Amino acid sequence: MSAQLEDQPVLENPVTSETQPVVEVKPLRKFTLFGRAVVNEKRIDKLSFDKLDWVNLSGICSLHILALGAFFVPFSWAAFSSSMVLWWLTGGLGICLCYHRLLTHRSFQTSKAMEYFLVIMGVLNWQGPPIRWVGGHRLHHKHSDTDDDPHTPYHGFTWAHVLWCFTKDECGRNARDAAKDLQRDKGLMFLDRWHSVPQFILAGILFAIGHFWQDMGLTWVVWGVGVRTIFVYHVTWFVNSASHTWGYRTFKTEDDSRNNWWVALVSFGEGWHNNHHAEQRSAAHGMRWWEVDMTWWTILAMEALGLATDVVRPKLARETIVVR
Repeated sequence: MSAQLEDQPVLENPVTSETQPVVEVKPLRKFTLFGRAVVNEKRIDKLSFDKLDWVNLSGICSLHILALGAFFVPFSWAAFSSSMVLWWLTGGLGICLCYHRLLTHRSFQTSKAMEYFLVIMGVLNWQGPPIRWVGGHRLHHKHSDTDDDPHTPYHGFTWAHVLWCFTKDECGRNARDAAKDLQRDKGLMFLDRWHSVPQFILAGILFAIGHFWQDMGLTWVVWGVGVRTIFVYHVTWFVNSASHTWGYRTFKTEDDSRNNWWVALVSFGEGWHNNHHAEQRSAAHGMRWWEVDMTWWTILAMEALGLATDVVRPKLARETIVVR
């Protein structure tokens, strides 16, 4: 069975359109660690000094250094617990539910007040402006696992995982152009412009709580900002790398997407990636009773409370196709 979505509405900016020509994708037989591989009989050398994005590179490296501070500051169970709550609020609600299923694929609708709140949760991860994030992900779906995919695993596992973040787009594309529908929203454009500010505000709040409660202000910042942000980084990146490398395939798609159980557990359901690529607008990624999808459960809870409407449910048949 081939995964088809012709009966689903297409976003006004149709970069995720299912009418794209079929791309033949070869099985990922060779595990390439670094961002250098042979693709389509030509050598790809994605990392070069003149292509580096120094803003992303310095920011991501600085946050990793801050996270390493957890080994040097006094430990606090309260600070650790706050980072776990923030992991769900910023990663689960901000990235998985908002950036991905709401803004990118419009898997459901919600009020503008709720949408802006969820976007604020998303920008607390410092994964770039939300409009650029959405545009980049739409480009991934349009060119999945080809040379034009921003984080194709065929250019190396670490390229798909993180190295792509350190370079400018090789094709000279501006990812924001793939999300022009979002640029008409003035509230979203405001949050997009000032996306880096809420993290500093959160750091100040965490420092104040930790300082006045436990005299451990720095500990709270290290765990609530450094460790939590880095953890969400790598969870997000594993969806791009591990879920296109390891796992099983339920649906025959024209890419190498996989259903990966351990990625799904830490990413609130995003690891059921083959299911998602088969039916991109579905709000549910877990399509079997044992495919745990906390983001889908959250959307169902929001729907029950009247906070979510027009929830897109899976429509594909459930036949299993074992590709390899």
